[in-house]
Amino acid sequence: MKQTVLAVLSTAMILGATSCGNSSSESSQQQGQVVESKITGIKTLEYEHIFGDDRPFAQCHASTIAPVGDGTYMVSWFAGSYEKHDDVGIWLSQGKLNDWSEPKLVAKIRNDPHWNPVLFNAPDGKMYLYFKVGKEIDDWETWVQYSADKGKTWSDARELVPGDTGGRGPVRNHMLVLSNGTWLAPASLEDNKVWDVIIDRSEDGGKTWTATDKLELDRNEVTGEGVIQPALWESKPGHVHMLMRSSTGQICRSDSEDYGKTWSKIEKTDLPNNNSGIDIAPLGGEKIALIFNPVSGNWGKRYPITVAISEDNGKTWPVKFDIEKGENENDELSYPAIFYEDGKLVACYTWNRQRIAFWKGEIERSL
Repeated sequence: MKQTVLAVLSTAMILGATSCGNSSSESSQQQGQVVESKITGIKTLEYEHIFGDDRPFAQCHASTIAPVGDGTYMVSWFAGSYEKHDDVGIWLSQGKLNDWSEPKLVAKIRNDPHWNPVLFNAPDGKMYLYFKVGKEIDDWETWVQYSADKGKTWSDARELVPGDTGGRGPVRNHMLVLSNGTWLAPASLEDNKVWDVIIDRSEDGGKTWTATDKLELDRNEVTGEGVIQPALWESKPGHVHMLMRSSTGQICRSDSEDYGKTWSKIEKTDLPNNNSGIDIAPLGGEKIALIFNPVSGNWGKRYPITVAISEDNGKTWPVKFDIEKGENENDELSYPAIFYEDGKLVACYTWNRQRIAFWKGEIERSL
């Protein structure tokens, strides 16, 4: 049964000192000077589950979301008996608060598990859907299909890089179109429990792809499997940044100054990570929103689900807001996706492997 919250939940409190970026789009004039607005909190506007217990599958996970352009959203996820079962396919629903279409199976290439869909509104006007196929993560193939009519119909799926396995194209998080038109796909490799991050780059609108080298990682500093599933943003032309899921109990980071061709050595941040998915929504310039489980430890608990905001390119995160706290130790509020639209944050995430939660929040500001 859908759970809808229209009333505003509690507003995020400021934790520690804040730092205001230099690229806020909202400002006012005071005594002849431009005074930039400061982000002070987040409040919930909408929350519900996209479907209820009458779903046509036992479990679901790893959702992705994109605006359709008509006031509705497209949400996709993988679902079946359970993760890694041969019957798992890619499903989707389109809609808005209180009005979602019934879940529909949109991709099932063959009788192998399907994984990690990623929706992408491309500059060419098409909506692309990327996903993985394969019995083992080490041998994933990346497939892609598109819709040119706002999700009413979809093309046949094709391999993104024919014959290449492991980790081409986006592994879980949103694509990024850079200021020079280059498409970046945040990618990662998992080979016999050794994890690495790469970036796939396309300079011809997704027709061909070139993968970077594996990012430099000191495995004495980042213990365990390594890093995967990067989330990207561009703070100014050519300056691209990523945060990564890791096995070391902290979110990791790397930066590029050449449009994502080369990257700095991976470093640990102060942000906790439970070795579960994160995502980034660029807010403009050095302002970014992060959605994650603020929990440390390799394979730690997957709740609460939290949004944090930085106004200094990820150095500090003074604004934090729990969308949902979780109620017992078996809860799972995980694998979120988030984007920014018209002053609002829009997100979805796994709710106990039984449903996909939809959330919209407003960023609060003061002068």
